[in-house]
Amino acid sequence: MSQPHLHITFLGTGTSTGVPMIACPCEVCASTNPKDKRLRSSILVKSETTTIVVDTTPDFRQQMLRIDNRKLDAVLFTHPHKDHTAGLDDVRAYNFFSNRAMEVYANSLTEEALKREFAYVFSDKRYPGIPEINLNTIDEIPFFIGDIKVTPIQVWHYKMPVYGFRFGNFTYITDANRIEENEKQKIRGSEALVLNALRKEDHISHFTLKQAVDLAQELEVPRVYFTHISHQLGKHDEIDAMLPKGIQLAYDNLQISI
Repeated sequence: MSQPHLHITFLGTGTSTGVPMIACPCEVCASTNPKDKRLRSSILVKSETTTIVVDTTPDFRQQMLRIDNRKLDAVLFTHPHKDHTAGLDDVRAYNFFSNRAMEVYANSLTEEALKREFAYVFSDKRYPGIPEINLNTIDEIPFFIGDIKVTPIQVWHYKMPVYGFRFGNFTYITDANRIEENEKQKIRGSEALVLNALRKEDHISHFTLKQAVDLAQELEVPRVYFTHISHQLGKHDEIDAMLPKGIQLAYDNLQISI
């Protein structure tokens, strides 16, 4: 089955606090540049027939309204941290209009967190209006959602295994600070790659800007976009101007095609 043409929208490109950060007086948080306004990190991947969201952030409702997204076939989760799962309840709007359960794909670690944090969704005693969810357990084996082939890529978020995903020739990786060589092979040959680049200073569980640049150049992907950006990285335009050719900072509502 050949891969379809894909359209990707960056729903959010910020770290767990978002940008601006609550109560922060720094110049990035005070910036009036729209590219310095970052909701929590998520993307929408769309073919002619299939629409997928990767992670339901605390901003999920706002993100869907902002792009007026009327159809959603599935949610893919990268890992169980709250800034990537907290918006799951709002898939119930899609339940209502599509009259079907939302297909949700996650590894067993993330499934456990979803069942714990959204216990009412999975309870035997159900009440009207709660989200209807069909859980699909994933591992390293590729699978299809509609006409889109999804290849899971395991990366490391300190000691937590996190899934990145390759969709055709587009690869999305967030919340990582290490990728093993066998998983890097799954990325090579991509036309476009998204990597997290939190800040310039070292961090225990995220790539720094330099580490993300070095990895992007090692993998030799022609188009690279950085996401999961904190206010500590600096102003968008200033940092973006420093990056090597073929690498740029993503920003909210950026759209690309593959």
